[in-house]
Order: sequence, then structure tokens, then C-alpha cells
Amino acid sequence: QVQLAESGGGSVQAGGTLTLSCVASGDVSKLRRVTWFRQAPGKEREGVATIWWLSGRTYYSNFAEGRFFISQDHAESTVSLQMNSLGPEDTGMYYCAAGGVYSTEWSQAGKYNAWGQGTQVTVSS
Repeated sequence: QVQLAESGGGSVQAGGTLTLSCVASGDVSKLRRVTWFRQAPGKEREGVATIWWLSGRTYYSNFAEGRFFISQDHAESTVSLQMNSLGPEDTGMYYCAAGGVYSTEWSQAGKYNAWGQGTQVTVSS
């Protein structure tokens, strides 16, 4: 089993930058796909960015492409999400998830079997 823990959330003004971290523990040899999701009040949970642990291959949602950057550190068993040019629309709870999920299904939250507790991101205008 893999356990995940997010950190790095907080409050930032519009135009600012935050970097989130997702640390994996337990049987990290089982890591395959690690994905960041977010959920704003009144909205469905949506995929932000994903990375295939073994190769580093990444995919981004349309709203994240060019602004957000996902990366991995195998030595620290960590996946990070650097978020630039933040706006109020980026406010929400950000979650890290892991599972053996095909690339074509990466943004489907129901496919993942390991989740972190979430970290809050608040962007003020």
C-alpha cells in the first residue's frame, strides 16, 4: 500500500506562485501514476496534472498547461506541482492521488486507489 501526504498550500495574491508537494510512503515501489486534482466550492473534482512515475511523462489540463509544472524526485518519493500566475479561479482544495491508471484516463478521479488528505489553496484578487 502507498500513503500520500500533501503540503505547501496557503494564501497568495493574484499573480503569485505556490509550490505543492506530495510525499509518498509505504511501498513506493508500487508507484505508477501520480496526479494532482483540485476541487473548488460547488464544483466537481478535476484533474490538474499527472506524471508517470517510471518515465516522468506528464500531461496537463487545459487550464494548467503553460502555467503549472509537475515534477518528481525519486530519492525523496515526492511529486511537486509548481503553480504560477495564480488567479482566484485556482482557489480550492488540492489533492494528490496515485494508482495504475492509463494515460487516457488520468483525469478520472474514480480510477485512483490512494489519496492524500488535501491542502487548501486560496488566491485573493
